[in-house]
Amino acid sequence: MDRPPSGENESRFSAYVEGLVGAIGHADRAAPLRDYCLGLLVPGERKSVEPMAAVTAPARVAAQHQSLLHFVGNAPWSDERVLARVRELVLPSLEREGPIEAWIIDDTGFPKKGRHSVGVTRQYCGQLGKQDNCQIAVTLSVANHAASLPVAWRLYLPEDWASDPERRAKAGVPATVSFQTKPEIALEQIRAVRAAGMPKGVVLMDAGYGTDTDLRTEITSLGLAYVAGVQPQTSVWAPGTGPLPPKPWSGHGRPTSRMRRDAEHQPVQAKALAIGLPAEAWETITWREGSADWLTSRYARVRVRAAHRDYDLAEPRAEEWLLIEWPEGEVEPTKYWLSTLSADISFASLVDTAKLRWRIERDYQELKQELGLGHYEGRGWRGFHHHATLCIAAYGFLIAEQATIPPSGPGPTTTFQKPALPDGYRPRGAADPAGTAHPQLDRYPQTPPHCCPRQHAGSMPMLSGTPTNGIKPASLMTQ
Repeated sequence: MDRPPSGENESRFSAYVEGLVGAIGHADRAAPLRDYCLGLLVPGERKSVEPMAAVTAPARVAAQHQSLLHFVGNAPWSDERVLARVRELVLPSLEREGPIEAWIIDDTGFPKKGRHSVGVTRQYCGQLGKQDNCQIAVTLSVANHAASLPVAWRLYLPEDWASDPERRAKAGVPATVSFQTKPEIALEQIRAVRAAGMPKGVVLMDAGYGTDTDLRTEITSLGLAYVAGVQPQTSVWAPGTGPLPPKPWSGHGRPTSRMRRDAEHQPVQAKALAIGLPAEAWETITWREGSADWLTSRYARVRVRAAHRDYDLAEPRAEEWLLIEWPEGEVEPTKYWLSTLSADISFASLVDTAKLRWRIERDYQELKQELGLGHYEGRGWRGFHHHATLCIAAYGFLIAEQATIPPSGPGPTTTFQKPALPDGYRPRGAADPAGTAHPQLDRYPQTPPHCCPRQHAGSMPMLSGTPTNGIKPASLMTQ
């Protein structure tokens, strides 16, 4: 195919950033917006402010450092408005590959050494796989089988932070922010996106959210279906069983309206139900092609009613699917989901929808590894959210670029111009190539001392083309 003229990538990037300027609030923020997004797209080990300043303005690093630092850490632009504009710009590209199929809620962690950064406390960090000092952000992504885009982002503020006026003031936590559980934050995000007119999708969540009965109930009340991971001990009414109706009124006292249980009417745990299913209930289902082979496992599904505290209700909950995965060779089932997808959905479609949650893991991987999502070094609430918003904006541009790649044949090969670093520039902490200490060269002259990058960036990435010729990050390829 004919290749586009040199500079087409830069033109598309400039047009994309120009589309975001109106959401930033002031025209004088347009330049730092462009430079910050550009710095995030440059390959390099560190995407903190100083190395981005050196790459985007090599002739005036100190001034650029201050400009970007103010823009991300202090400027009072709205994260919600920018994310909404990113959605407007990127969703048409995403939807060219197919309609929105899922809204995926999850959270991601950022390990931290100290305790002064906003929201840091000792809690479970998925990135580390253990309890440790970290920040946690709750996110919502929209997805189809081709791509996904984060559309909401909020720091989880632990109770010890939420109730500490001194720490809140130092970190600039807004007075409107109070303690909320992660499921409560996720529900607030879903409501906001629903009110904004986002195309509907099935809400997907792992057991960290799916075990919250109130969250599942509220999602249903919003007119949305869900596929929610649950724990093996989740209580359900097996097919053909259910709670007893309210006790008939005797004519004395106040009539009762609550359902009942007795020795013969009890729910069962999902695990016990799964293990008791006959062999013919299990089917081997393939749902998508992975990086090495097709992904296949063994599943069963049954219609059940969730039983958690239903003795406080006046009528049973509606039937829904209990989906169970029990891979060959495992001694017991490994995963469980409850789903309000229609009773006539095909078995393969139910599994495929449940497994689409992998898309949010890809979001996190790309945002952290390619775009420096965890590299922000400030401690405040505003900077934490501004940096994440700009990472999502840069990620949105990559998604839009990916949509320009034809399904076959070589793609465009143009790149942004490779930036030149100033002579003698070396970020603080980098080894002295001469083997002797030269403090004056540990950072570019006049660079403020409170930003600590590890590594400067190299050349601009090629942001369109096919994976085979290295034109975009390999990890952006659809699995």
